[in-house]
Amino acid sequence: MDLELTGRRALVTGGSRGIGKAIARALAEEGVHVAIGARDLTTLSATASELAEMTGGRVVPVRLDTGDTASVDAAVDEVVDLLGGLDILVNNAAVPAGQATPPRLAELADEVFWDDVNVKVLGYLRCARAAEPHLRANGWGRIINVSGLAARTTGSTVSSMRNVAVAALTKNLADEFGGSGVNVTCVHPGLTRTERTPGVVAARAAAGGFDDVEAERRMASSSVIGRLVDAEEVAWLVAFLASPRSVAVNGDAIACGGGQVGSIHY
Repeated sequence: MDLELTGRRALVTGGSRGIGKAIARALAEEGVHVAIGARDLTTLSATASELAEMTGGRVVPVRLDTGDTASVDAAVDEVVDLLGGLDILVNNAAVPAGQATPPRLAELADEVFWDDVNVKVLGYLRCARAAEPHLRANGWGRIINVSGLAARTTGSTVSSMRNVAVAALTKNLADEFGGSGVNVTCVHPGLTRTERTPGVVAARAAAGGFDDVEAERRMASSSVIGRLVDAEEVAWLVAFLASPRSVAVNGDAIACGGGQVGSIHY
């Protein structure tokens, strides 16, 4: 299927590693001119060069801190200058989750909540607000918010709250943009294989007193497919949602964690 993405222009936040990097690669492979944003310009520049070489596409680094309004506004302006416009925003930057045991209520300090929500929820809002005029001016655009399956499960209070908020933001923006040609969607990855995964698996194995194979099996036990989803498999879904082919999907949250055992969402 031709996703009709050739020549489109995208910004992927949190694009220097993990799911964001996989999304940037998938878009570049479809002919999208991609800007990747993150705080660490050294890592960002190395990733942009790597992806450009891998895909043969245009991938540029833009320093971006989603926790700061001025940084977001300046980064979006830079992207528009570099790429000649903006058609697609993929909101992905977030404080990493699932790397350690979530704090219990008595351990949950205010700053943990605010730091997390400021980067992800308010960060997504800041990026959407800065991108909106450019998308509306095109008469077409896509915003894809990367949330997470903690929106549908308990276990981490902050992760659940921030991901539910992202889903709510998604639907509100979709309704507000109405018939402007700009669709807004949300994806909920579960535990996803990235470059961080070996370290997480090793830590869980050490804590549980079993080997890495057993640790990963336990991590994937709540998935219908019985394994971790790879970052590139999430990226394929996002590439479709970023395309004109996805016009029938708007305001909705799509799970991409391999299927949750026992859950029904309708």
